[in-house]
Amino acid sequence: MTTQHTELQYLPLDLKKELLPQHVAVIMDGNGRWAKRQGLPRIMGHKAGVDAIKDLLHCCKDWGIKALTAYAFSTENWKRPQEEVEFLMTLFQRVLRQELREMVEENVQIQFVGNLQALPKALQEEISRSMAETKDNCSIRFTVATNYGGRQEILQACRAIAQKVQEGLLKPEEISEQVFEAHLYTAGIADPDLLIRTSGEMRLSNFLLWQMAYGEIYITDTLWPDFDRKEFHRALSAYQQRERRFGKI
Repeated sequence: MTTQHTELQYLPLDLKKELLPQHVAVIMDGNGRWAKRQGLPRIMGHKAGVDAIKDLLHCCKDWGIKALTAYAFSTENWKRPQEEVEFLMTLFQRVLRQELREMVEENVQIQFVGNLQALPKALQEEISRSMAETKDNCSIRFTVATNYGGRQEILQACRAIAQKVQEGLLKPEEISEQVFEAHLYTAGIADPDLLIRTSGEMRLSNFLLWQMAYGEIYITDTLWPDFDRKEFHRALSAYQQRERRFGKI
């Protein structure tokens, strides 16, 4: 997790600590376009993207934000060129192996959500090891959505609940929002207060469809590898100007 800290190591004075989001989610879009602009292959954009998420994780920890969720690989990303997919799987595995010790030392709890059984066996093993070794850490919860799709998540929750009803373990009238949430990949993780999407795209792209019911969304044209603490500062400033009513007046 070692990376050069940019400016703004401490919470900027214009941000109110009591109005900070407790949970920030990010759709890290634009790695490929960033690489193209630099005249580099797409894989170099993904490497640069890893540095950006590492610094954002440090920043959240420095500024007192307790949870960060990153959309690392969607269920649709399997349709990308095989070479790129294989590179990403290897990159995830290598980063986990290299950064685990520092995450333990910095008290970071890492979790992975998604259909993890479909990932390469070696990556599954690294994921299991990283979650086991950081499960008691509490400075910040870092959730990585890998082979994740919001529709898939909702469908598998419905199937699991239907199975319990069929087996007589649950009555239909007992199905509440709380019961449903307990069957999602993100069970036990609070919903995001703020979702940041880079590269200017204005869609959720099948990410946290249930969880983002009342979350605030911030869109920036900045490509993900260029998203730094100054950009995060802008996102938080915009968030603190909003009035969250959760459907109320």
